[in-house]
Amino acid sequence: MKAWADSLGGISYPLLSDFWPQGEVAKKYGVLRDEGYTERAIFIIDKEGRIQYIDIHDIEDQPSNEVLFAEIDRIQPEVKPSPAKVEEPAPPEEADIIMYCNQWCPDCRRARSWLARHDLEYVEVDVTRNPDAAEKVRQWADGKLITPTFEIKGEIVVNWQEGKLAELLL
Repeated sequence: MKAWADSLGGISYPLLSDFWPQGEVAKKYGVLRDEGYTERAIFIIDKEGRIQYIDIHDIEDQPSNEVLFAEIDRIQPEVKPSPAKVEEPAPPEEADIIMYCNQWCPDCRRARSWLARHDLEYVEVDVTRNPDAAEKVRQWADGKLITPTFEIKGEIVVNWQEGKLAELLL
């Protein structure tokens, strides 16, 4: 949760993560599945406690921070302006391993560690800061923004698949 909040560029409003008791808030908002987990659900609630925006995605899909900022600006324009959009440049063409990821994804952290343990050089592209990269990932992942996604010498590996990466890289 903190990593996601940090990826938003420093926000001035409270965030809630349904950590403990597990699923209690999700159940109250109608997004807890029978299996005991939720889809990725975002609710923006105004100062009066009214739900102003609901965004529910498959757990593998990541919402656009820009959409969330636009909604917050619409609901509460007097709040500190949205962080300036900082875009990353495109990855170099000659990179053998490109990892499309973001700062808050747990699988991206696992992938970084795995790549480091195997002394593999790679280029990291943050899909929250590079709209073209985010669009590429969506094309490869049936419309979803799934991280990490890898481009390895032209072959695409969607999601954290240690076995597939080992097969291609070791």
